[in-house]
Amino acid sequence: MEDKKTRKKRKLGSYPFASVVFSITVALLVLGLFGWLLLHSSRLGTRIQENVEIQVYLNKNINQSDIAKIRISIASKPYTLVKEDPQILLITKEEAAKQFVEATGEDFKDFLGDNPLRDLFAVKIKGEYQALDSLNFIKGEIEKIRGVFEVEYEESLIESINQNLTKIGFILLGIAIFALLVVIILINNTIKLALFSQRFLIRSMQLVGATSSFIQRPFLYRSMLYGFFAGLISCGIIYGFTQYMNGVIEGLEELQDTNGFLLLFSVILIMGIIVGYFSSLRAIKKYLKMSLDELY
Repeated sequence: MEDKKTRKKRKLGSYPFASVVFSITVALLVLGLFGWLLLHSSRLGTRIQENVEIQVYLNKNINQSDIAKIRISIASKPYTLVKEDPQILLITKEEAAKQFVEATGEDFKDFLGDNPLRDLFAVKIKGEYQALDSLNFIKGEIEKIRGVFEVEYEESLIESINQNLTKIGFILLGIAIFALLVVIILINNTIKLALFSQRFLIRSMQLVGATSSFIQRPFLYRSMLYGFFAGLISCGIIYGFTQYMNGVIEGLEELQDTNGFLLLFSVILIMGIIVGYFSSLRAIKKYLKMSLDELY
């Protein structure tokens, strides 16, 4: 009975399943949770940009037919944000005057005798067109439309948003690289320690004439399998965490993208398999080259 247990423990290519999978899962979970944060922050940044509007002021005394034509023309542009419908809001000069009175408490009609404001379109622009050079191009193009008086946007606000998002992007990129290195080191050390107990069996196989590829094959196969299992567990935990957070934070689900999560889960699975494979290969080659004294 005891001999069978000993032989089972010393089976070529065997790893302590629970401890190795647990360690790799924790490492992949670190990477996965950071990827989760990165996905949401990226979508949030895009949402912030898409909430910035440009104001398209129209000529005075313009008729409803021309207003409709201008709206159709702007809606057809590739940079106009579309969510079911083009995100274009008409604000008449009467509505604008009412908003001014509510905001300031003063009615300019009392001393001007007339409404000097213009009808305007508040247009939301897609996130990828939020650079200032793109907005300048959009401004020039829309101002060429017949019936458009002027196009304005908060240049300082948009520039500030873009700069802050760029800074945050660089910070997150730096953390992502650091997290990736941590994951690789953790998985590499986990598999290296797991193989430590197999070092004498590896040497015994060498002494009986087994080739390096024959010795490596079961270890590499097992490490890839464990990496895949750990990746599946990590993906399951992240999915459960996402569902929980959706119930806690209102509106969080609106920042989520199915394709983004599929990409994240694919990266986690592939990382588990690839890092497990190369970590195991590196450790085995190290033990194959060691002398008997070094093995002790």
